[in-house]
Amino acid sequence: PIAVFESAAILAYLAKKAGKFMPSDPEGRYRALEWLMFQIANIGPMFGQAYHFRSGAPERVPYAVDRYTNEVGRLLGVMERRLGEAAYLAGEEYSIADIASWPWVRNAYSYGQNMDEFPNVTRWIAEIAQRPAVRRGLKALEKA
Repeated sequence: PIAVFESAAILAYLAKKAGKFMPSDPEGRYRALEWLMFQIANIGPMFGQAYHFRSGAPERVPYAVDRYTNEVGRLLGVMERRLGEAAYLAGEEYSIADIASWPWVRNAYSYGQNMDEFPNVTRWIAEIAQRPAVRRGLKALEKA
């Protein structure tokens, strides 16, 4: 056993250990890693800042609200294009890239986004929400 920290590293470790959620072919593997890194470098930080400045900041800073709201829209646009090409971020199979990204993106409307502009992202959100393990996880959150 080894100790692993950082969510993306934990996901990669668990995918390797379980033999699931990471494509075995090199191209698929690197596609999954690209989208996992997209979440790490973009979705998490920018969605987090958008949430903070829209909902948690002690004072409203219009520049920051606009800047991060627009960046969330831009990132959703990148995802929209990708999800117009493939069922999931890394391709046709659900992967750790989707696992890492979905919790941030599932409530994108709360970041000031018109989700009608992102039908592929909306389809992806709904499809993942129906996965049995995701449903169990959401149910556990309701009880917490």
